[in-house]
Amino acid sequence: MDQEQVFSVNGNESFSDYAKSTYKHFDIKYTKFYKMDALSKLGFLAAEILLMDVNKENIQPEEIAIICANSSSSLHTDQHYQHTISDIPSPSVFVYTLANIVAGEICIRNNIKGESLFFIQEDFDSKSIYEYVNILFKNKSTKLCIAGWIEMNMNETYRADLFLISENKAELEFNESNLNLIFNK
Repeated sequence: MDQEQVFSVNGNESFSDYAKSTYKHFDIKYTKFYKMDALSKLGFLAAEILLMDVNKENIQPEEIAIICANSSSSLHTDQHYQHTISDIPSPSVFVYTLANIVAGEICIRNNIKGESLFFIQEDFDSKSIYEYVNILFKNKSTKLCIAGWIEMNMNETYRADLFLISENKAELEFNESNLNLIFNK
């Protein structure tokens, strides 16, 4: 199990500063990044780091899936949008009032055209994630899957735990216990 720390920042900075620092540190070039809401930025950055060294040469865009979850949906952005309604509602903020938009941003950036699903769960439910991803692999529709938890709370505490699951033999077996082990570290 690879647990190498690839980047660290001062823990006292705002999420916005953290996101900008991470974006610059990894020299990511994607102009849409600055238009994204916080949840999408968090998921986007986590996916960029996760996919940095992945060779997708023999995998079709339709064979890559993304299955994620969180507990607050897009509430962080919903509240921000609610504030714009008192003046002029912002269409650029409204676009991000669905949690699955983060998956869409990751799919657009990485040309992912397979299954895309975003669960809203009270807590990380390794069983539902495991079962759903397992179905995708059993149906032979998926060869690579990004799965995990992307959470941006109202007080801007955040967490992104994404796992890359492959049909190839892995260092760490894909099962419910290992999902829990990784998530609860």
